[in-house]
Amino acid sequence: MTNDAALRRQLVNLLLGGSAHADFDAVLKDVPVELRGKTPPGASHSPWQVLEHLRIAQWDILEFSRNPDHKSPEFPGGYWPVTQAPPDDKSWDRSVRAFRKDLKAMVGLIENPSTDLFVKIPHGDGQTVLREALLVADHNAYHLGELVLLRRLLGNWK
Repeated sequence: MTNDAALRRQLVNLLLGGSAHADFDAVLKDVPVELRGKTPPGASHSPWQVLEHLRIAQWDILEFSRNPDHKSPEFPGGYWPVTQAPPDDKSWDRSVRAFRKDLKAMVGLIENPSTDLFVKIPHGDGQTVLREALLVADHNAYHLGELVLLRRLLGNWK
């Protein structure tokens, strides 16, 4: 296996989780509807707010990585939902599906041998696809850990 293929495989493993930290599906499995909008004492966000933040940030990084016309949301407000709880019963599932879709697209970008991981993104200011993939993995791991803590504080984690 070439170094390039090995690096791509390691990046995909890092993005999908499950090695050093919980993966997305494990963290979000069976979160009760009634807890999705609850902010436990001492916490700053509800599970819904963190899920949406994860989705928005990952989408933004993916789109920046592949679309020269992409415009990022206003920082920091554009990266967080305006409501503490999902606005309707289907919002949680839509957010989960969108997160998975964008994660799959980021994995596809990394797995594509025509993607040069080391070349500066032309519309950026020094970023590379490698840097953006690491940013997604790091950001996701941080907030998935936060979701585990929120679930523990809400009495909903084993």
